[in-house]
Amino acid sequence: MRIVYLLILLLVTLLEIGPLPISGLVLMWVVIFRPQWFYDVVQKIYGK
Repeated sequence: MRIVYLLILLLVTLLEIGPLPISGLVLMWVVIFRPQWFYDVVQKIYGK
């Protein structure tokens, strides 16, 4: 599972080279809507 998250972060980093700041938009979306998948990922990372 860590490999998948690493690949996603790598993809976002590569997209950041373009003129549109992708990571900032994704983070704003996560903060505003608080999707369940994000909560699940955090729980898996911190092992609760």
